[in-house]
Amino acid sequence: MDNTTHTPETSTRMKFCSHCGGKIPEAAVICTLCGCQVEQIKQNEQPSIIINNANTNTNANMNVNAAAVGVRMRNKWVAFCLCLFLGYFGAHKFYEGKAGMGLLYLFTGGLFGIGWFIDCISLLCKPNPYYVH
Repeated sequence: MDNTTHTPETSTRMKFCSHCGGKIPEAAVICTLCGCQVEQIKQNEQPSIIINNANTNTNANMNVNAAAVGVRMRNKWVAFCLCLFLGYFGAHKFYEGKAGMGLLYLFTGGLFGIGWFIDCISLLCKPNPYYVH
């Protein structure tokens, strides 16, 4: 048996890097050893990209201005002061435009004080301004 080792020839052809002198594949544009560019990238190899933007979406936002649809904007602090001082008589309910609730508060003393107390706390938790339906 012969002890000589045979190295098979590879089918890839090699060239030398102009920067580091190392052997690189012939098709390489960038040296695999040092990372430098050894030749220009051919512009015709990249496919031309065509973008057909046929976006016909229309704005389907159905938000409407709350003040324009029968919703009244009220000041939190005005309603709170009315509730605090005249809540037993329903003044804050009349301010909000809720005449029926205002009359109920007027005749029951702010729903016997319980409704007045709950309204004072709930008005403090509302944003300013708040909207009344």
